[in-house]
Amino acid sequence: MCLRCGRALLAVLLVAVVLFPGVACSRPGQAALTLAGSTSIQPFAELLAENFMASHPGRVVDVQGGGSSAGIQATLDGAAGIGMSSRDLKPGEEGLLGHCIAYDAIALIVNRQNPVTSLTLDQVRAIFSGQARDWSEVGGPPHRITVISREEGSGTRSAFDDMVMGELEVTPRALVQDSNGAIREVVAGDPWALGYMSLGLLDERVRALALDGVAPSVASALKQEYRLVRPFLFLTRGAPAGLAREFIDYVLGPEGQLLLAGEGLVPVNPSEAAGR
Repeated sequence: MCLRCGRALLAVLLVAVVLFPGVACSRPGQAALTLAGSTSIQPFAELLAENFMASHPGRVVDVQGGGSSAGIQATLDGAAGIGMSSRDLKPGEEGLLGHCIAYDAIALIVNRQNPVTSLTLDQVRAIFSGQARDWSEVGGPPHRITVISREEGSGTRSAFDDMVMGELEVTPRALVQDSNGAIREVVAGDPWALGYMSLGLLDERVRALALDGVAPSVASALKQEYRLVRPFLFLTRGAPAGLAREFIDYVLGPEGQLLLAGEGLVPVNPSEAAGR
């Protein structure tokens, strides 16, 4: 190959890496699949991919974040074989086929030092809209509330807006974070913070509040008693084929569903959670 041709080929490869960073690399003889999108779904998808690849030699599943909106766009553009969205599709996004892999409860979380154990939906709406600014207004001790919210474009934020805020806007005073993990860290370090995140990503550093007297759990979500529940979606351009079909079948099968149930999500088939 001539030097000029070699440089041209290198330039094309560099452009491809920049424009399509979600394309998974594979060795000869391997099949590769890229997932991109929701940071709420990302850790669960990574666990699913790890177990899938362990039992399916020669398959490579690469999982990336970026947020639900980014994952939707990447799937529409063909940069990702499967998009991940923690919200329903909006007008203009109908070109994708959704596959619900599980349901997730959005938990309202506080620092473990906070004595408040339950809020009503109206109280949550008042806090996040800025109408209630002090814990004493919602049954707690007198102290200014630190409001923690997700960023625009986040599937968790979109679901929270739909299910909690309605026509109201989140207060501009809110500290905006770009992931479930970031919200968890801020709340864990602030005794007076209130945030929201995926139930399946809770740990011992924070505490989930009951909403209207109902604690978030797999059981209360299955019984439709807990109100803040949203779908976790895999998205494809048309009917999935090849490795995308194989991976989705695995996730929706008994092994994948039991794995998700073990991580605190609500399986699509409730019978898969019978052993919990």
